[in-house]
Amino acid sequence: MPATDYQGSSTPLNIIGHSLLSMKRDQVHAMESPNDGSASHDFELGSFQRQVADRFHNLASVPPDELLSLPWVRKLLDVFLCCQEEFRLILFNNKAQVIKPPMDRLIAEYYERTVKALDVCNAIRDGIEQIKQWQKLLEIVLCALGDNNGIPNNNCCQRALGEGQFRRAKKALIDLAIGMLDEKDSGQALSHRNRSFGRNNNSTSHSKDHHHRPLGHFRSLSWSVSRSWSAARQLLAIGNNLAVPRGSDVVATNGLVIPVYTMGCVLLFVMWALVAAIPCQDRGLQVHFYVPRHFSWAAPLLSLHERILEESKKRDRKNACALLREIYQMEKCTRLLGELTDTVQFPLGEEKEMEVRQRVKELGQVFDAMKEGLEPLEKQVREVFHRIVRSRTEGLGSLGRGNNTE
Repeated sequence: MPATDYQGSSTPLNIIGHSLLSMKRDQVHAMESPNDGSASHDFELGSFQRQVADRFHNLASVPPDELLSLPWVRKLLDVFLCCQEEFRLILFNNKAQVIKPPMDRLIAEYYERTVKALDVCNAIRDGIEQIKQWQKLLEIVLCALGDNNGIPNNNCCQRALGEGQFRRAKKALIDLAIGMLDEKDSGQALSHRNRSFGRNNNSTSHSKDHHHRPLGHFRSLSWSVSRSWSAARQLLAIGNNLAVPRGSDVVATNGLVIPVYTMGCVLLFVMWALVAAIPCQDRGLQVHFYVPRHFSWAAPLLSLHERILEESKKRDRKNACALLREIYQMEKCTRLLGELTDTVQFPLGEEKEMEVRQRVKELGQVFDAMKEGLEPLEKQVREVFHRIVRSRTEGLGSLGRGNNTE
């Protein structure tokens, strides 16, 4: 059974009434248990639930052509970082409760999930590096056949298109097509660097033939991700035993178990969406989300999950190496340009040249979008990595100090 499958009734949660699970966005209800904490405590927990719900509603409100685009993925990581910071503050403000059972165990389990997420961050970084290699092939095509297209100092503005330029462009297009093959269709494996965010890597050398080997199917050789590492298995491990809190745990923790469960779901979804969007070692989207509708953020999260799954099932996306919108556009543009270059005859007629230049212009727009979005995305993934590390170090330190005082 999938790791996040939920079995059983959510009825026990109803003993908490409207405290956290069915809180409306425009009001805060006090918890109905006689052992409730202060109103400020209830407000803090309720506010966190509403903030998570609002952010995921915002993510889910985008039209189909913006879902899984670079700006959307960056917004997704912003949502995670904001949720993580608010969660950290909740734990900080409730230190006395956090070090007591069962919260100490639940927090420790959450931090174990975050450790597994670090490997996903490293693998995503690897995928971003792979896309950058594809960009270099795009640059060759643009320089050979197009105008400047935003590429500085390429000295190829409006020069005549001859057979030599087409041969160079076609070779790059073929290399790119091979590189974008899904690993199931690629017959070779590429030993690809994956620089862990947690370690310094001063090696900058590449093999001379690196850019001419198939890139679709690759294995990482980083400090933290082995050749047998699997993104699909890692996601299942992150979601393992991520169960809806029992009513008794909600009462025993004065409601603090709810934000722990919420952050576990947010963490799992964000890592899953990253694996869906970015080329990744042994990708797999088999993680299922079953979140009770009591949670105000459940509907937008489940809606996004369903939309991304539907995207992955589309005829032209089934064998894609990743679902990132810009990768899809790059694949489409290069395929159309490749088909066009296969039909050209020399000397090149004016009408055919105009058609080629139009296709190159479209490809240049995709190149610009990637150039603009990849670097900020890479920085955000790095920030997610370091924020997880800092939060875990902080949290485990608090738990350790609490155990030492007992």
